[in-house]
Amino acid sequence: MSAAAGQLTRRAAALLLDIEGTLGSKAFLSEVLYPYSRERLRAFVAAHAADPAVQQALAETQRLAEAEGLDAADPVQTLLGWIAQDRKAPPLKKLQGLIWRGGFEQGAFQGHLYPDASRALRRWHAAGLPMAIYSSGSVPAQRLYFGHSVAGDLLPCFRAHFDTDVGAKIEPESYRRIAAALALPPEQLLFLSDSAAELQAAQAVGVQVLQVLREDTPAAPEFLGISDFDDLHLEQIQP
Repeated sequence: MSAAAGQLTRRAAALLLDIEGTLGSKAFLSEVLYPYSRERLRAFVAAHAADPAVQQALAETQRLAEAEGLDAADPVQTLLGWIAQDRKAPPLKKLQGLIWRGGFEQGAFQGHLYPDASRALRRWHAAGLPMAIYSSGSVPAQRLYFGHSVAGDLLPCFRAHFDTDVGAKIEPESYRRIAAALALPPEQLLFLSDSAAELQAAQAVGVQVLQVLREDTPAAPEFLGISDFDDLHLEQIQP
């Protein structure tokens, strides 16, 4: 169900935000970032073979592939397959973040944000509302995204960033860990995402949730939905 314009108010001590499909377009990931990393992955790994972060990611890729009974002889090929599958594998996300850094820093692209999202981030930050990001993309990639966004450097808006190191986004315990890291009871945290599965996981531990309905996002009937952050009024409560 969708909220009527201008009529939705929520009270929370902090805000937890998804990126893809919530703050920015999914197409930016699939049409810009994924192709960029896919085209450069093999050359990047070869050029940075001595980098401990790259070595660790490749070793983790091989472990995951072997555990699934896959051919682990060529971890880069495994990673390319994961890109094609849109798999949220931690070693892939770490390597993609390293590759995307060059693109962001060289101005090849900027992190996409919906206009109402960038306005809301600035508005909520100015009001002193603590905000955190939770995305399957690595924390370094998140920082690049918001530090080089179409709306400028929005990194100062956020108190914390979380990725799959804290747990999968469809696992309830992940949200309990995030609330603990923010020193908040789960019920004082409000999570905004387009994904019904993520909202279900967060709600299971008491986190408040709202579904964000962008473009072709299917509305989940069990959640209140909103399509424009200008229609959302947030009242901060003290933890």
